Amino acid sequence: MNCRFCTTELNDVFIDLGNAPASNSFLAKEALNEPETFYPLKVHTCPNCFLVQVDEYKKSDAIFDSNYVYFSSYSTSWLAHARAYVEKMQERFRYTTDSLVVEIASNDGYLLQYFKERNIPVLGVEPTANTAAAAAEKGVPSVVDFFGVRLARQLAAEGKKADLLLGNNVLAHVPDIVDFVGGMKILLKEQGVITMEFPHLMQLVDNNQFDTIYHEHFSYLSFHTVKQIFEAAGLELFDVEELTTHGGSLRIYAKHKEDPTRPVGPQVAALLQKEKEKGMLEMPYYSNFQGKAFAIKKQLLQFLLDQQKAGKTVAAYGAAAKGNTLLNYCGVKNDLIGFVVDANPYKQDKYLPASHIPVVNEDQLKTAKPDFVLILPWNLKEEIMKQLAYIKDWNGQFVTAIPSLQTT
Repeated sequence: MNCRFCTTELNDVFIDLGNAPASNSFLAKEALNEPETFYPLKVHTCPNCFLVQVDEYKKSDAIFDSNYVYFSSYSTSWLAHARAYVEKMQERFRYTTDSLVVEIASNDGYLLQYFKERNIPVLGVEPTANTAAAAAEKGVPSVVDFFGVRLARQLAAEGKKADLLLGNNVLAHVPDIVDFVGGMKILLKEQGVITMEFPHLMQLVDNNQFDTIYHEHFSYLSFHTVKQIFEAAGLELFDVEELTTHGGSLRIYAKHKEDPTRPVGPQVAALLQKEKEKGMLEMPYYSNFQGKAFAIKKQLLQFLLDQQKAGKTVAAYGAAAKGNTLLNYCGVKNDLIGFVVDANPYKQDKYLPASHIPVVNEDQLKTAKPDFVLILPWNLKEEIMKQLAYIKDWNGQFVTAIPSLQTT
């Protein structure tokens, strides 16, 4: 395997999580007795550009198809984040009815709907037809396709260049990151702005977030590496923000390198220096992650076995991709966790891949009254604990496993 950015041969393993199905490959009841396809989940570090990456074991068009089950609008905190983003972009860049905002991986229109409310023209690019259909119901038009140089040229020829080109949690999801960023260069207007949000590799390492590794995430990104990738495409990063979303993310701002209207702010150099001081430009930083993950595996399995021995019951909340990585790496099955609750009706009445834990609606939680609720999407912990505060009525407790096992 060679680095998907700089083509350096990869021999350094960042972490090996064994073999697992794709994290969003939920199963219907009739498929439970059928064989599942498992793919290696081995991640490498490039010693040259420090891009942390998994090979494309499962092709992206097989992951992001019309059966895709992730709909952004089912998280109230994520909708609030999207609305705040729109307000901030409006305040900073002053988009009008003559502007065009294009979102790559626009999902169900969760974000573009807020630009549309302001009568600013929008266009989504979304490869999953079912989420694009949900966006259309909100009045958000979408091109159902994968983004890259080919599509960017097509849209540019149609006069659909972007004043604001954005993507949230998509940069890590593309197998050909060079083609993807090259497409952004083509689609951006001369004085346009790109913003991209993605989980920060520094937070993944420092906070033991190994469960955010799954087949949909082809790359794990530092600011240092992203800056190199954008520069190679003729784009310049002029600002960056550190966000709390997804356990710690970055929002980068980019422009054409030839655009003199937006000077590079001091935050760029400051974050590059922060990563350097952390040791992220040296291979030893990436060498101890396997042991950290194994410690969580032991903690979670011991906890679940102890509860079963004590006659206690454990349910889970949030049928998230990160939850499937955690459960499958730890070898947890439906004999240790009875069910998982999820608000998304597209996941309900299905089963988690490999573990075969049933996904149910919230009524099941109120009926079963489990002693513990394991919150799988720990990044939404506060939102979920507030929503499910009533479990305290039967002395129920919340559990999270990342960055270490905690009960509340």
